[in-house]
Amino acid sequence: MDHLIDRRRALIALGSGTIAAAVSACGADPAQAASEKFPFRLTDAQWRSKLPPAAYDVLRKEATERPYSSPNNDEKRAGTFLCAGCAQPLFSSRTKFESGTGWPSFWAPLANAVATRRDSTLGMTRTEVHCRRCGGHLGHVFDDGPRPTGKRYCMNGVAMTFRPA
Repeated sequence: MDHLIDRRRALIALGSGTIAAAVSACGADPAQAASEKFPFRLTDAQWRSKLPPAAYDVLRKEATERPYSSPNNDEKRAGTFLCAGCAQPLFSSRTKFESGTGWPSFWAPLANAVATRRDSTLGMTRTEVHCRRCGGHLGHVFDDGPRPTGKRYCMNGVAMTFRPA
């Protein structure tokens, strides 16, 4: 019976190691993100003191807010959505649309407002969108949006503030 327990432990350890290696291999490169230089920079302690916890988790740790949890998802007024980290104007309300996903969605960002990079976390390849000024994680862009661009910039509402026109 002891040989079964030892074999079971060995198989569990081997399986756990394989899973851990696969997860780390398919993730985004944190060193790449950390090495990028942005015009607006703060220390981690400064970001923590500046941002509410949920915004910090999304903007600085690339978390995702719960769908339908942000008031920005229901924002219908004319105006501009700004980065909650550095106040960079990101999206015009004219490009906002209801995607049914539970996150604010836009078919185009403002000129020179955002940048993108490859994101292979969760075992899939996506295009991550971040603020061009501070590097804060905003969400992802997909090719299933409406005309005229066919893009859906699916953003975390907590990563943005809204300025009415």
